[in-house]
Amino acid sequence: MKNSIFAEGAGYVRGLFVPIAEATLPVTDWGFTRSDVVYDVVHVFRGGFFRLADHLDRFERSMAKRRIRPPEDRDAIEAILHRCVALTGLSDAYVAMVASRGRPRVAGSRRPADCENHLIAYALPWIDVVPKDVQARGAHVWVASTPRVPDASVDPTVKNYQWNDLTSGLLEAHDANFDTAVLCDTQGFLTEGPGFNVFLVKDGRVTTSDRGSLHGITRRSVLELCAELGIEAAVEPIPRSALDHADEVFLATTAGGVMPASRIGARILGNDRPGPISMLLKDTYWRKHEEGWHRTPVRPLEANAGE
Repeated sequence: MKNSIFAEGAGYVRGLFVPIAEATLPVTDWGFTRSDVVYDVVHVFRGGFFRLADHLDRFERSMAKRRIRPPEDRDAIEAILHRCVALTGLSDAYVAMVASRGRPRVAGSRRPADCENHLIAYALPWIDVVPKDVQARGAHVWVASTPRVPDASVDPTVKNYQWNDLTSGLLEAHDANFDTAVLCDTQGFLTEGPGFNVFLVKDGRVTTSDRGSLHGITRRSVLELCAELGIEAAVEPIPRSALDHADEVFLATTAGGVMPASRIGARILGNDRPGPISMLLKDTYWRKHEEGWHRTPVRPLEANAGE
């Protein structure tokens, strides 16, 4: 049974566990004023984290690349995530870990090294980037005119809050009555969408972009499933024109899994429904979840009592 004060979510801020509505930041925190943050998101399915160690590995790499060092070590971060979920009583959850630059210890300092880095974590009821009813009929995906920020400017393998280009793509998509968007870089190669990797299927072969994209954990899972199912797959440059010839397109993210598309811009794929390889991967992904694939059970509150 859900603890009533945590029914909408539980957060960890400034060393305290609080209801999600109380998980707040000072307006002078650089995480807010400069988007000077790295983060990661892991999902909980039927009481178990999926690929928790992989998400923690990526979070540690992101913090190291941005030189953000909160006081909590990896074991403490993991325990905090478990406790956030346990407090909510949720069996399916969206769980975030965030490392913020924080506020300068020296008033007015512009030196990142002067900031007090800190950890934020929270667990919310399950979130799908693309709603389940939209996944069922296949997402309608807009190809944005807004280019992706260059990799040399913002490293896309470091999960971050610099979303202005992705949000601009979403604005375009919604203005055109599409569900979501994908972006290309300034050289015309496919990158990713707002919160998901993009996959194309052509003649039974699966590809995903080698640039402008997060090295997604679900992306990795899809590539593993392709190998297991005997489907040829590759990470490679994908020109914009490939979208005009793909047999299928699907999206992949922690918050939703494998999500088929049925339209790309003005182009209708197949019979305007999710394609067979997309559905095979989607069904296999969730079936393996049910079998305990990469599962870490959420620790009950009693196990967290001394932490």
